[in-house]
Amino acid sequence: MSQLYYYARRTVVSVLLIFAIATFLFFAFRFMPGDYATLLLQQGASPEQVAKVRQMWGLDQPLYVQYFKWLGNMLQGNAGMSRQFNKPVLEVVLPALRNSLIVALPGVLVAFVLGSLYGALMGSRPNSFLERYGIIPPNVVGTTPDFFIGILLLTVFSAWLGWFPSGSIATIDTLTSTSGWGLYLTTDFWYHYTLPFLTVVIKYMYYPTLVMRGSVVEVRNQEFATYQRLLGLGKWRRFRHIMKHASLPVVTVLPAVTATSISGLVLIEIVFNWPGIGQLLLTSVFARDTPVIQFMFLLIAAWIVIGNFIVDIAYTIIDPRITIEGE
Repeated sequence: MSQLYYYARRTVVSVLLIFAIATFLFFAFRFMPGDYATLLLQQGASPEQVAKVRQMWGLDQPLYVQYFKWLGNMLQGNAGMSRQFNKPVLEVVLPALRNSLIVALPGVLVAFVLGSLYGALMGSRPNSFLERYGIIPPNVVGTTPDFFIGILLLTVFSAWLGWFPSGSIATIDTLTSTSGWGLYLTTDFWYHYTLPFLTVVIKYMYYPTLVMRGSVVEVRNQEFATYQRLLGLGKWRRFRHIMKHASLPVVTVLPAVTATSISGLVLIEIVFNWPGIGQLLLTSVFARDTPVIQFMFLLIAAWIVIGNFIVDIAYTIIDPRITIEGE
């Protein structure tokens, strides 16, 4: 089987999987207890208002007609209207998603780089002090709630030392004087960005550290490592080769951890008053803003599918020992 065919097949499977998830979400929200139309209105809506909403969104039509209409709207980029903001869902979700991604993605990537290096150092030094006791800090951090890490950072660096602000994405003056991507280029933004970013890095170093340590312990005594040692390769070159071969399990968990970090930003964003997707999801649940919740669930699921697709493709690049279907 050629790599091109494999990539094409994985692409088709990923697209079909996203389609299946979208279908499941549609019917899951339609079959929730209560009338779906009333979920789009404030409590106490009149029967005339409910009937108007049903007609406007085609909810008075058979369910299969609603499904194809909804699917067509989604393919055209129309995810519906937000009930609490009375704006298109995309206009509500995308700014919040951008604010979350700018914290989650760099934070998780830095955490994986640092955690992988730390785990590889532990795993490559058998019977050393680092291998025996170096596992304690990541275990402590990994079992600590992420919001508690944020509170500790706020207490030390904001309340005690006064080095960083206590929350928000920027000051009122910066928010009123800048818009769009210009906000992220201001010094004020980076000043507010530091503590949420550090919280994500510290929290998510736990996963790559443990996975890389275990993988290096398994790989360091394989034949290729012994052969390189007999050839007289330097420690640094052998360390890089071992890290490369041991990195596959770490790459595997990266998309899932990234999706977890995005969905798990709810409490972190509350601690830092960060206007991201976690805070939006919380307010949408309280407001029963069903179109926004449904679209955010779809985004998170799509990210996991796309992330796993990227991992499958990266496997054949990272490790030449990996073949397609055993060929």
